[in-house]
Amino acid sequence: MISLREVSKTYDAASAPAVESLTLEILSGEIVVLVGPSGCGKTTVLKMINRLVEPTSGDIEVAGTPIGEGEPHLLRRSIGYVIQQVGLFPHWTVRRNIATVPELLGWSPQRISDRTGELARLVGLDESMLDRYPGALSGGQQQRVGVARALAADPPVLLMDEPFGAVDPIVRQRLQAELVDLQKRLRKTIVFVTHDIEEAIKLGDRIVILNVGGVLEQQGSPAEILSRPSNRFVEDFIGAERNLQRLALRRVAEVRLKWGPMVEVSTTPEAAREAAAREGTEWVGLLSDGVMAGWVPVSELPESPSLEGLEPRPFGAVVSRRASLRQTVDAMVGSSQEMAVVAEDDYYCGLVDFRMVSEALGSQRGSRAGG
Repeated sequence: MISLREVSKTYDAASAPAVESLTLEILSGEIVVLVGPSGCGKTTVLKMINRLVEPTSGDIEVAGTPIGEGEPHLLRRSIGYVIQQVGLFPHWTVRRNIATVPELLGWSPQRISDRTGELARLVGLDESMLDRYPGALSGGQQQRVGVARALAADPPVLLMDEPFGAVDPIVRQRLQAELVDLQKRLRKTIVFVTHDIEEAIKLGDRIVILNVGGVLEQQGSPAEILSRPSNRFVEDFIGAERNLQRLALRRVAEVRLKWGPMVEVSTTPEAAREAAAREGTEWVGLLSDGVMAGWVPVSELPESPSLEGLEPRPFGAVVSRRASLRQTVDAMVGSSQEMAVVAEDDYYCGLVDFRMVSEALGSQRGSRAGG
């Protein structure tokens, strides 16, 4: 979809290039995240793609067409652009801000009205906000308007320059999750710029790590980058917690769970003791038709033929199959437990422990080494 071949940019009076001999292929429908320190040319790359600045040398193509063949304004109307400062027109309503490009393209008023309403719903904006002005919106709402405006003409390419950098951490996490969900539905080709490696890992199908001067140090999937950094610069940029970051990429659903010492409350105390003995535990978990009831120490199991009347304790660490292994480890550490219970809507699925998490990381590394 987007091709850069030996692209360089040196600004006037600069002593060194902002980008030097960058070659990069961006596939249709993927999110590629450009990440690196200040001065690595991330924003310059975006500006060259939509011709806000012209490359000093090299070739750039979008959808197989050299970008220099047509008028810059026509190219920009086919590429959505979202920036950190949002850039909304303060004297225009939200509705008209979203309609900026469709108006330039000569769409009919009815088509524009239908599209703005559709986009408001798509990005999670209440349609009552369409007639407000940007100053009346929160930072997160303004960013949603910025995304809606960028998508208004349904461009195949979306350029995003640190779009969530100016909002607070909670709103930022929410906007990141919304972008992931939005991409599942729209499958745009997105080039996303950030200086935050955790954001890159969370959002990117592929991460491109740039050094000062736009030098490409490494590109690959988040898992590849984290497990096999190509050099010391990449290692230092990723940071010392890359194994924890790798855990964020794996889901509990990918791990083969163990059943553990779990029994139905309708079973006998003797069967409960046998289950605990098989697992080598001093506790047993109780289920009621598959729903978690809690756990009790083996020492409290009655001598009577029934488990009825027991008051089980709640499990300390409970996660869903959708949870990341990093969230699972956090739950175990936070509750001082060596394992976590996996459940969906209170229905028991199995147990996961630290050893299983460690093995999951090992298998992730081994599968790539072997492939």
